[in-house]
Amino acid sequence: MEITLIRHGKTAGNLRGAYVGRTDESLCEEGRDALLQRRTAKADMIFSSPMKRCVETAGILYPGQHPVLVEKLRECDFGRFEGKTWQELSGDPEYQAWIDSGGMAPFPEGESHEAFEKRCCEGFSEVYRQCREKGCQRAAIVAHGGTIMALLDAWSDPHRDYFDWQIKNGEDLTVTCVPDKDGGFRLLWQDIQSVDR
Repeated sequence: MEITLIRHGKTAGNLRGAYVGRTDESLCEEGRDALLQRRTAKADMIFSSPMKRCVETAGILYPGQHPVLVEKLRECDFGRFEGKTWQELSGDPEYQAWIDSGGMAPFPEGESHEAFEKRCCEGFSEVYRQCREKGCQRAAIVAHGGTIMALLDAWSDPHRDYFDWQIKNGEDLTVTCVPDKDGGFRLLWQDIQSVDR
């Protein structure tokens, strides 16, 4: 089964370089305009995080196809860092501790990396189950940068670590999804491709 993982288009928070997780932002005008110039891989079923920025992206890239909303594909809860830029957080001891951890410490009053990755993997498993039930061989997931990074950190083959999977707004990566005997998956990939191909 082929699944195209797509990061949503730009929002005002993305333009500021802010940590935008649980904030339910819409796409900004620049984000909408950029998506309207792009094409992406065809898909029989579309899945999306329920956040506005993802649902709006799905509507632009796949007009007339209604995405199935998957709650567990939401972005990470950045806790106290939500909505702030690194400049605004500079000098905050908790932010410095998070930086010193290589970005792996739990977000203060937010989610831990482990809990976030587990949730995202559960969401992906739900997508796979629905595809199997409907006989779908090509699907797309419109989600968040962090969600895509978490899934590929967990299951990429060949493996790359979490921060190696940072992709820009509107970029995508098509993977071949192969279930493994432990209840997880191998996500076979070759190269990141932009949706404007």
